[in-house]
Order: sequence, then structure tokens, then C-alpha cells
Amino acid sequence: MRKRWIVAAALVVAIAAGAVWWGSQRSSLPAGFASGNGRIEATEIDIAAKIQGRIAEVLVDEGDTVEAGQILARMDTKVLEAQLREAEAEVKKAEQASAAAAALMEQRAAECDLAETELKRSEKLFREGGISRERLDQDRTRVESARAACAQARAQFEREKAGINGAIAQVERLKADLEDSILTAPRRGRVLYRLAEPGEVLPAGGKVLTIVDVTDVYMTFFLPETVAGKVAIGAEARIVLDAAPDLVIPASISFVSPRAQFTPKEVETRTEREKLVFRIKAQIDPELLKKHEPKVKTGIPGVAYVRLDPRAEWPEHLHVRLPQ
Repeated sequence: MRKRWIVAAALVVAIAAGAVWWGSQRSSLPAGFASGNGRIEATEIDIAAKIQGRIAEVLVDEGDTVEAGQILARMDTKVLEAQLREAEAEVKKAEQASAAAAALMEQRAAECDLAETELKRSEKLFREGGISRERLDQDRTRVESARAACAQARAQFEREKAGINGAIAQVERLKADLEDSILTAPRRGRVLYRLAEPGEVLPAGGKVLTIVDVTDVYMTFFLPETVAGKVAIGAEARIVLDAAPDLVIPASISFVSPRAQFTPKEVETRTEREKLVFRIKAQIDPELLKKHEPKVKTGIPGVAYVRLDPRAEWPEHLHVRLPQ
């Protein structure tokens, strides 16, 4: 028991000594550099149900590495499949109705042509005195009726044709919903959270999983107004994590907020929170992250250092040192 206590005390002393050493190194940062506290973050992607439904299966667990396009979960699609069969039947019904309307339109067009031909004949006979005006008026009325019937048949055909397009659109929508019921990974990543289980009913947009892209990792930190204006996009940076102070990770500045804000609440003291600062992101090279992917973790606190003057030499304690 005493031996364990001695070992624990030694570890506490070692950690404290390391913290003091890094604190002294940071306080002695040379001109041309700035630093800020932050945490390692990464792009997180929620895998969610597009429409309301029951989860049929979840195929991955927390901590699993997934590839882009990999199937992660499936929703129950029995209702959608039934709706699709019904919609496909509506397409066939609309096509038959459209064919009947087309035939009727052709018939009415033929009747209209015949009525107009007879009218021309009647007009000639009337001029020659072969028929009465009453007969001529009857033929004119017949032409008007035939034209009206032809226009009505054409309108009916257009309605039936539009009905086909509507039914086809419904089929395409249901097919898209069926495809979206298979939840896939949009990119390579690691499963961070498994938020739902098979059998649960989710609303539209209900989350099933959250994956994190471990090749899109950065540290967000804050610098005061007087310093942030000197930070250039692409400037060299270094990240030192509290959990591994012997490692120095290279990075580059990928974002500088265009507007100031009050320092977030997670900053330790109220005095610091009352200062106006600019949010800055130090991005780690994706190729470097791929080499050390199994070791990449988010949420770890640390310090980000940025070189304000490209001519300044990095101090010895901030030379790049990576894990083997």
C-alpha cells in the first residue's frame, strides 16, 4: 500500500513539474509568436432518418471505423414498399386513361374534319340554290359542336398526360425515400455515438449515429484583438496537448473569425471572459492524421501556438516532435 502511495505521489510530482516547465516555456514565448488555449475538435456528421420510421437494424458500434458509402443502418421500409406498389399501379392506370383520351381526341378530330367538309359542301350547294338556309345553319352548328368536342377531348388528353407525370413523380419520390432508408456514411470516419437502437421509432430527422472525420481535425483557440489582426490564413502553427506535452504537432491557420466576440465561458477567469477576442482555427494536415489515425482523439485540451512573423524562428521547445 505504501509503495502504491509513493508511486502515485511521484506521478503527481512529475505531472506538476511538466506543467510548470511548459508554463515557463509558454511565458517566455519570443516576439513574433502568440498562443491560446483550446481543445482538439473534428468535423462531426449526424446520420439521421430522412422520414419518420422504425429502425430495422444498426450495423456499427461506437468506435468502429467506417468507409465512405458503407451501410450503417437500415430503416423499416414495409410501408414505403406498399406505397410504391400502389403508385406504380397508379402509373399504369394513368397510362391507360391517357391512351383512351388520345383515341377519343383522334375520333373527335376526325368528326370535326368531316363536319367542316360537309359545311363547305353545304355552302356551295346553298350558293347554287340546292339546299335551304336552314340546312346550312344546321351544318354550321354541327361544325361548332364538333370543334367544341375536339377541344374538350384535347383538354382531357392533356389532363390525363399530366396525371401520368404526377404518378411517375410519386413513384420516383418513393424510390428516393427507399434509397434514403439505407443510411450510409458520407465519408470515412469513426463512429462517435450510437444514438438509437433497432425497433425504435424516429421522427423525420431523428439521429441514429454520429461519426467523426478523424482526418479533419483542428484546435479552436482565441486571441485578443491586438494580436488576431496579425494572424494570416495559412500561417504556421504548433499544437501541444496537455496529455502529451512531449509531442509538438504541426498545423496551419485555416480560419480567422471576421468579427470579435467575448471569450467563451469555458475560459477559466471572469476577467478573461470579458475580453473581446477573435476565434481562430489551427488545422492539422490530413495526411499526417491518416498516418496516426488510430491515435487521433477529440476533446483533449492543449495550447495552440501561431507564428505571427514568418521570419521568426520557432523556439527549441516548439520544434516538431511526432509520435513514433
